[in-house]
Amino acid sequence: MKTKQQKIEQVEGGQELLKGSQLLLFTDFTGTSVEDMKNLRKTLREMGAKFKVIKKRLLRIVFEKMGVDFNPEQFNSQLGTIFTQKDIYEIISPVYKFSHAKEKQGFKILGAYDLAEKKFIDAETVVKIGKLPTREILLSQLVGVLSAPMRMLAYVLNEKSKMVEK
Repeated sequence: MKTKQQKIEQVEGGQELLKGSQLLLFTDFTGTSVEDMKNLRKTLREMGAKFKVIKKRLLRIVFEKMGVDFNPEQFNSQLGTIFTQKDIYEIISPVYKFSHAKEKQGFKILGAYDLAEKKFIDAETVVKIGKLPTREILLSQLVGVLSAPMRMLAYVLNEKSKMVEK
């Protein structure tokens, strides 16, 4: 059991993390091994995010002190919170891959809270975003789709000019 001083320090640490964050991603890590959690934390650290386990009651106090209108006590499981400055589209992909791989062990995405827009994003929406390809892949697919008609036109014109020359 934590002392009152440790709880105060955890609330202050949570406030510091919240100040520098744009998005909070909530996960249920029940049954996930320590080694797997270390790997996830390392991956998130490389992306500039932090995974913290803060008691729901203490997290609610952090939110109240920072003016965030959200109650983490609505979740009925162990709560791990990912604090990040990045956009949801950048951070969700590795978390979704991890969650998909460790689903049988009990790791689940519970939802996210966008601090900029002050709204909760449900788990289903977060998972759908996680299934999307990366931005670079989407852009290359878009370039391919847009350039295909131009390529076909150039090919047809080239063949037509060969026919005219003969």
